[in-house]
Parts: sequence; structure tokens; C-alpha cells
Amino acid sequence: MIGGAEKLNVTLHDGNQFEASLVGEDADTDIAVLKTGAYNYQPVRLGDSSALKIGQLVIAIGSPYGFQHSVTTGVVSALQRTLQSSTGRLMDNIIQTDASLNPGNSGGPLLNSESEVIGVNTAAIPGAQGLCFAISINTAKTIANQLMRGGRVKRAYLGFSSQQVDLIPKVAHFHKRKNKRGLFVISVEPYSPAEYAGIKVGDFITSFNDVEGTSADDLFRMLMEEK
Repeated sequence: MIGGAEKLNVTLHDGNQFEASLVGEDADTDIAVLKTGAYNYQPVRLGDSSALKIGQLVIAIGSPYGFQHSVTTGVVSALQRTLQSSTGRLMDNIIQTDASLNPGNSGGPLLNSESEVIGVNTAAIPGAQGLCFAISINTAKTIANQLMRGGRVKRAYLGFSSQQVDLIPKVAHFHKRKNKRGLFVISVEPYSPAEYAGIKVGDFITSFNDVEGTSADDLFRMLMEEK
């Protein structure tokens, strides 16, 4: 992260450099918001990561190993993954892609074929091929909004990792669930609120505080709200 920097500069695509100030950063998701005086530039369009489909074409832009403006392409390999951040906290709603990422790609945009940003590149698994990850843009927008409002992120903690799955219609009907999808619990952290509440691996999460949700984005937004 950049919190320890004494001076910040941003370099834009035309080579111009501007001083920047740190609005806020969130080490748990590796996202920071900078403020600069640059103007008369066209901002990139932000898409909707909830509309992504597995197999959809994606494009990653970054500066791996210092090679600026490098472009790689791939497809969405999976959605709603859970990944452990550098702080040890679990990041939900991660996009998995086979678009090649290397050190220096982190923080760069992951775009769809319409040039909309649908993710923020964050990590690749060392020694693996085609296992690269990006934070969904919907999550990034929620984080950025909190950073701009208060300079930090307030969040609750449950302590389980999950993956979005389709619910079997007969099972959903039997339990009187309107959801077509839910979160399948794949691990539970020891001594966490989830463990104390009795949540177990193999459970399906379909609502939170009696509010139905079908994705990690839905749950993430509810955990971010001040109650």
C-alpha cells in the first residue's frame, strides 16, 4: 500500500505528471483513493460486475515489471471467489480470470469488451498458470465511496468464505426461498462470529438480517452499512 509514502505523483497516459494526495486507503482490499488537480481528461467508464458471465472476454492493463501499458486478454474463469488479502482478511466477490497478471499489474483495470472497468487487478498465484484475480468493481466502488466520505472503511466481520452457487429449485421451494442463487460456505474461521453462530461448511446463506441476498456483493453491502 502507499500510506507510508512521503510524496505521491500520478502519471497519465500522455506522460503528464501531477502531484496527488491520499484521500484514504483500505489495506484489506488493497484499494486506495488519490486526489489530484488533473483536469480535461476523459475518465474511464465503470461497469457492473454483477452482470459478468463465466467465459466472458476480459482485458487487463498494467505495468508488469515496469513495462508500462501492457495489455493481456483472457476470459472470466469464475465469479464470487474468496481470496485472503495481505492483511490476512478474506476478500469476497473476487473475479478469477486467466488474463495474465504479474507484479505491477496490481491496481490496474480489468475491462470488458465495451471498455468498461469491471474489476481491479489484485493478485496472481505464484507458480500457477491462468490463476489471476481481480476485485469486482462493485466492491471497489463501495470501498471508494467510504474512503471519500470518511477516509477509512468500516466493516463487520463474519468469518467464513463462500462461493456463489445456483440453488436447486425443489430445495429452494421446500424451504420457501425466492432466491435462485445463494452463498455456499466453503470454510469457517476458528473462533469467528460465524463459528459461534453455528455456521458450518456446506451451509447455504440466502439472507442476512432477514434481507434476501444472492451474492457476496449483496452481503458485502449489508456488512458495510452503519447499524
